[in-house]
Amino acid sequence: MNTIAVIDDDVYIGNMLEEVLKKEGYAVFHAYSGTEAVYLLSEKHPDLILLDLMLPGLSGEEVLPRIKGIPVIVISAKVDVQDKVSLLLGGAADYVTKPFDTKELLARIAVQLRKVPAANERSFLKFLDLELDIATRRLTANGTDIHLTRTEYAILKLLMQNPNQVITKSTMLDKISRETPDCMESSLKVHISNLRKKLREASGKDYIEAVWGIGFKMREA
Repeated sequence: MNTIAVIDDDVYIGNMLEEVLKKEGYAVFHAYSGTEAVYLLSEKHPDLILLDLMLPGLSGEEVLPRIKGIPVIVISAKVDVQDKVSLLLGGAADYVTKPFDTKELLARIAVQLRKVPAANERSFLKFLDLELDIATRRLTANGTDIHLTRTEYAILKLLMQNPNQVITKSTMLDKISRETPDCMESSLKVHISNLRKKLREASGKDYIEAVWGIGFKMREA
């Protein structure tokens, strides 16, 4: 499931976009000021950002250069061609003028997301202050290295690839079986318990939530 960040101080537009995006199957989170956006984006890694320009605190123009590696569609009432050109040259992937047609916006979002590697193809995953380098299998929390066993790594990678989804035990065993064929249902709980303990010891946080009777998911702050 792709996640989209909506950065707009207009509550009506924010709620409308959330409703439309969720109907299309996207996960959504909001920021209502530029300052809040910078804070949230330091902890979360959406697949795409919808950015208004006229924001309290930091403006959209000030937020844009701070966003790295995530496509940004600017949504603004500004219609001057030079404004559009400056923003596109400054890092925006696209520009939509208010008022906008939601069908057109959804089409533009789909185009940008086709250019973004799927979560399981990325070499780098981020959740809150956890950073997992798939290429090197290195995990850090606030810059502190955490050593994982092969099974713990496979479990965490799967959960971080699907941060908004509850992963059932059977699905987890099926997905990680190629990397950890020796992990059985009887030992899965032990591996997850050890993983949670390592994460807590390194950062003082419990990143993994047990959903009773179903499975596990990443825990939001």
